[in-house]
Amino acid sequence: MALPYLEAVLGFMILMYIFETYLDIRQHAALKLPRLPKPLEGVVSQEKFEKSRAYSLDKSHFHFVHEAVTILMDTAILYFGILPWFWKISGNLVAYMDLNAENEIIHTLSFLAGVMIWSQITDLPFSLYSTFVIEARHGFNKQTIWLFFRDMFKAICLYILLGPPIVAAIIVIVQKGGPYLAIYLWAFMFVLSIVMMTLYPILIAPLFNKFTPLPEGELREKIENLAASLKFPLKKLFVVDGSTRSSHSNAYMYGFFNNKRIVLYDTLIQQCKNEEEVVAVIAHELGHWKLNHTMYSFIAVQILTLLQFGGYTLVRNSKDLFQSFGFDTQPVLIGLIIFQHTVIPLQHLVSFGLNLVSRAFEFQADAFAKKLGYAAALRSGLVKLQEENLSAMNTDPWYSAYHYSHPPLVERLAALEEPGSKKED
Repeated sequence: MALPYLEAVLGFMILMYIFETYLDIRQHAALKLPRLPKPLEGVVSQEKFEKSRAYSLDKSHFHFVHEAVTILMDTAILYFGILPWFWKISGNLVAYMDLNAENEIIHTLSFLAGVMIWSQITDLPFSLYSTFVIEARHGFNKQTIWLFFRDMFKAICLYILLGPPIVAAIIVIVQKGGPYLAIYLWAFMFVLSIVMMTLYPILIAPLFNKFTPLPEGELREKIENLAASLKFPLKKLFVVDGSTRSSHSNAYMYGFFNNKRIVLYDTLIQQCKNEEEVVAVIAHELGHWKLNHTMYSFIAVQILTLLQFGGYTLVRNSKDLFQSFGFDTQPVLIGLIIFQHTVIPLQHLVSFGLNLVSRAFEFQADAFAKKLGYAAALRSGLVKLQEENLSAMNTDPWYSAYHYSHPPLVERLAALEEPGSKKED
């Protein structure tokens, strides 16, 4: 007797939707609170709080609709056997084009092309509404409809260019991997991630944004001096034109070994009028590097990837599993998709655990910047970024514990004010 894998997956998907909707309702109630949290009274202006509240509520309403539509579509696709039907149709299309439908790579690429078209069609209305209604209503959207579709076209072209060789390699590895399949898959994904992390900032990111060296001046000098004092191997310091698409701000660093680069969004520089606030944000980011957070995160991801592929090798030959989802054959890609659905419970637990670790890292990076003497500047910088990005001021503790990879502002400010806090360890 075949085990009810499909029913179990559908049941857990629905249970998770109910649970996460409950958390969303709690967060929505917190967003409706008419007053600032007490620690932010006198720190954040009432005007900014009202704007933040309106923006957060708009996003919350949109999220409820988007999640409801998503669970309905995902449930229908699995319950009504649309996935195996679509796999069969893609095979028929390959045969209609006089190609070899028995070739799993060609069949899989045909299937993925259809999936890409479907996802673009179903996601487009939500993307357009989010960008040109919600983001525009609250003054964040800066891109034109032409730029929006140009970015989408570039992303599709990259998918078409990079997707086929990667998919083909995965299929060949699975077909010929034997008892060491999990290790071969992990090794391939490890090399691929290194290559992409190297090429993305050099070849891909410039297709969407313009990166220019930070002009000579006091800000550049302060950042370079900070990096030098920490022996951070800073090679290049860029400003990216994030303002062409949105007024949201950010900063990040990338690179391997002695070839590190720091990127500042132009909106970050515009919003933090005080240069010390920008430097304090960079001190926080350098804290992640100095405390090896990036390395720890990378190692954790590699371990989880290897374990995931190990689990996949245990179920990839299960005919009952494939048949439960409506498949008579056992294609590699379909096996990966089914496996992802069957480990949803573990994925949610892992995600929750990673968020806990990430929040701990954020506290430690804040404490690092504080030790360097940037406590006041970081505090004012965090408040400024919270205000300018209209981030939620009131957060439900359950919601933030489950979803947030960064601690709420109230918690970060409290930690910065604590002398000798344990979070500095």
